[in-house]
Amino acid sequence: MGQVENTALSLANVSKAYGRVRALENLSFNVAEGRFFVLFGPSSVGKTTTLRTIAGLVTPDRGRVEIFGKDWTNQPIAGRGVSMVFQSFALYPHLTVYQNFAYPLVEEKVAKSEIDRRVRETAAMLRLDKKIDRKPNTLSGGEQQRVALGRSLIRRPKILLLDEPLTNLDAKLRHDMRAELKRLHRQFGLTIVYATPDELEALSMGEEIAVMRDGAIVQIGSPDELYEAPRDLYVAGKIGSPHMNIIQGRLAADGAALETSIGALPFARRLQTAQAGEAALVGIRPNDIRFAGGGERGLSASIAMLEPLGDVTVVSVETGGQTLRMVLPESAAAGLQPGQPAAVVLDPAKFHIFRASSGQVIA
Repeated sequence: MGQVENTALSLANVSKAYGRVRALENLSFNVAEGRFFVLFGPSSVGKTTTLRTIAGLVTPDRGRVEIFGKDWTNQPIAGRGVSMVFQSFALYPHLTVYQNFAYPLVEEKVAKSEIDRRVRETAAMLRLDKKIDRKPNTLSGGEQQRVALGRSLIRRPKILLLDEPLTNLDAKLRHDMRAELKRLHRQFGLTIVYATPDELEALSMGEEIAVMRDGAIVQIGSPDELYEAPRDLYVAGKIGSPHMNIIQGRLAADGAALETSIGALPFARRLQTAQAGEAALVGIRPNDIRFAGGGERGLSASIAMLEPLGDVTVVSVETGGQTLRMVLPESAAAGLQPGQPAAVVLDPAKFHIFRASSGQVIA
């Protein structure tokens, strides 16, 4: 990572156990100032513990937490310049929106006129200026979420931590709030660390995504990097919708093909680092499979299922006991019927080849 950008946050070999449960295991990553950084993975991989460690709510057993170059590992919560928004919003029900916003500033003994200015500015920015005298229970879920955000933003944090903040909202609101958060990120140049189990959220918002598994990071990259070059099967299966097709087999003697139940799949290049006969897997994205053109030899298959998704259709085909999914423009799938024979071509240049033993990619 280039050190030209200022590093806002750095975790080095952070581990945390609760009894026999290892919540974090040698977790290391850096977040550049102004970056929208996403921690992505299913529940109980350690996303919340990571955020709580950054905020100072959890002290790690080992490792180091630096914020803007200063060691905060064993320091108190106050003074970090970090603010966290929880999944549950945690608003004060008996206070108005105005009072909810003002509360952290009153605690910090900010002057009354300055509080008023910042509350009104924050309310306007979050489009809550008309709701400023209302109590949280009279607001919609999206408005409550914006109040929770505003209460964190009003403290002008250097780093904003968001723990699955959109989980409790319906699909339309989630979409709107994703756009809202991206707008706020740009407007303030905030450094955001955002935890989510939702792939669409991670890919549409994250400039950099850390894919987590069992309290550790498997791979960090931009959405494109994770999609184009997953380092192992776990990342390959988590990124990309519909999911990557995975075909099992054994490597041919010359290391130039995978022998599978649907026949030999020749590679674009010979593998140098693999053993003949080694169990391996080929992953291919649904977008990288197509029907054979005139005179082209393809794998003989039959159409199993059609899932129309508006402008595209997911077509499942069966060949040699294997179901492969492909994505076609709606117009190309219009005449297809289940049971119809088809010939499909897999693009060898787009194969992802993994070791069966470790799940690691074979370069």
